Amino acid sequence: MIPDSLKQLLSHVDGHQRATWEGRDVALFNMAWGEMVISLQGAQVLHFQPTNDTGWLWVTPTPQALPGAIRGGIPLCWPWFADERYADESPERNGPFHGLARHAMWRLDAVDDHAEGIEVHLSPEECLHSQLTARVVIQANAQRLNVEIISENIGDAPIKTSGALHTYLAVNEVHQCRLEGLAGARYLDKLRDFAESEQQGTLAIRGPVDRIYHTNEAVLLNDGQRTLRIGKQSSDSTVVWHPDSDLPSDTPADAAKHFLCVEAANTRLDPVWLVPGAQHLLGTTISRG
Repeated sequence: MIPDSLKQLLSHVDGHQRATWEGRDVALFNMAWGEMVISLQGAQVLHFQPTNDTGWLWVTPTPQALPGAIRGGIPLCWPWFADERYADESPERNGPFHGLARHAMWRLDAVDDHAEGIEVHLSPEECLHSQLTARVVIQANAQRLNVEIISENIGDAPIKTSGALHTYLAVNEVHQCRLEGLAGARYLDKLRDFAESEQQGTLAIRGPVDRIYHTNEAVLLNDGQRTLRIGKQSSDSTVVWHPDSDLPSDTPADAAKHFLCVEAANTRLDPVWLVPGAQHLLGTTISRG
């Protein structure tokens, strides 16, 4: 589910094209296998739709003006998740909520277009962190969307990181959604001051939810009309979030019914320590369930 103005841009594209949307440079793909849109602010996938399907991602119809970030698609939370800024000696330790990547400008380094799909490589236009570098790889075809962010410690001391691929999945109606694959997992409930509980059976979305599940298993999201499988790589945290009626200012109430966030993450439950020269890949793969 994407804004009409973005749909109109895509309708005039045959193949791969650059354009401007809401003041931001975007890469548009309208291919035989389907459609995809990437914002170069944040290296953020805004839209993915296989041929003969509906869109798998949601974007607000009223995005913030620059320099604000776009709510929707798959924002990158890097090199920390939420406000988990670690007390290292780097000058970035007091940076913004959800990190540095989602507000930054990124460049398209490579676009590998082949018969079955596409692979896109991106890197930041400017250095984002004194000890860390990041690059993003996006793979898309008619069956799946895979997004990876790869971190490398280029400093001379170990550094602690967290992060998330903050995926906004398009759903028919959020209160009809069921999540399978979390049964038995322990979770921290952010709406109850991080109280710890254990998931019993299927998770039904009945109201506001903001939980960090300690699990590396894939999740199945069923909204009553289709099932999506959300897999992940190098992640032991799954974040499930919907604000219900306590909406952000850039999210109209009628639009908010149509998303649910299910995020591959590294959080306080599974932070990543990188020694000098080491790399870490955080990935999510979305496919039909």
